[in-house]
Amino acid sequence: MATKRDYYEVLGVSKNATKDEIKSAFRKLAKKYHPDISKEENAEEKFKEVQEAYSVLSDDNKRRQYDQFGHAGVNGPGASGGAGFGGFNGAGFGFDASDLGDIFDDLFGGGFGFGGSSSRSRGSRARRGSDILMQVELSFEEAIYGCEKDFDLDVVTECDKCDGKGGFGEETCKRCHGSGTITSEQRTILGSFMTKTTCPECNGKGKTYKEVCSKCRGKGQVKSHKTITVNVPSGIDNGERLRVPGRGHAGENGGSSGDLYLEFHIKEHKYYERDGLDIYLEVPINMAEAVLGCKKEIPTIYGNVKLTIPGGTDSGDKQRLKGKGIKDSTSRRVGDMYVIFKVVTPKKLSRDQKKLFESLSKTDLDDSEIDRFTRFTKNND
Repeated sequence: MATKRDYYEVLGVSKNATKDEIKSAFRKLAKKYHPDISKEENAEEKFKEVQEAYSVLSDDNKRRQYDQFGHAGVNGPGASGGAGFGGFNGAGFGFDASDLGDIFDDLFGGGFGFGGSSSRSRGSRARRGSDILMQVELSFEEAIYGCEKDFDLDVVTECDKCDGKGGFGEETCKRCHGSGTITSEQRTILGSFMTKTTCPECNGKGKTYKEVCSKCRGKGQVKSHKTITVNVPSGIDNGERLRVPGRGHAGENGGSSGDLYLEFHIKEHKYYERDGLDIYLEVPINMAEAVLGCKKEIPTIYGNVKLTIPGGTDSGDKQRLKGKGIKDSTSRRVGDMYVIFKVVTPKKLSRDQKKLFESLSKTDLDDSEIDRFTRFTKNND
């Protein structure tokens, strides 16, 4: 007789796993190895092995016995809590059959019951409407200041002619007798199941109508074109999403509407660059301004400010303007602005300008960095 595998190993969980973790692992493996779905050669054996492991580890008493005595503690003559691992008719199953019922609902789309009992159908349940994801392009200014913007949507809405009912002159469905489901027995290698499927006559509503609505053709919903206005908060960043509750597709059977999600893509600015809430601006200065220093008007997103540029400024030097970045209306945080200087070397000089630079080159300038490089060059020769 083959040695049984450790139950924790079978389910792929640790020995201190919670009941929720054990249940989650069981559901995943039961779906994977279900013989009616899996194409693996030994799927049925693996399915039974998973079932057996879960029946022990999901029961607190059996799990304690197993942790203390191993397989002998739950399968031996002194073991408590029921015998064997039989079919799906309740006896010897060792755990709540509704766990498998939920799994089979996911696999086959219907409702399942064990040993003649049945689970309720999902056909007539209230269903939430689907969400809508819309890609939106914003200018740099719209993103940093916020804006009020109109959006055109193609959305599923409740039919206004029949108030979402699908027709007029309501009466009980003759096929399902108002239950919204059709029950049938299904036999598999794992036992017999009572299967519930949504009634095709009334689509799970349990009622039909003498006159079908001409606008929605009995569906209770129609496709509509809508224009909605949304306040986009300041500080929206590239790739960020904004949720607009209840603006998605309409729900079914009284379910709530889905949500609208706006995903933003921000256009680049000609001069400003953005990093989160901070703004970077490259400011060109001429050689005289760099050497002597100056005062210069700097454009910020809140208007111009006068900035003192110290003498001896190099390309790449930067100054921080605290609080001149983007305001995030959600977190109330404010970024900073960084001014990065770029010393522009003139490409063309007049005769007088050229003479000035020639005269300047003959003076004893403090060019310690150039001197160090010159010495390095000579030593390298």
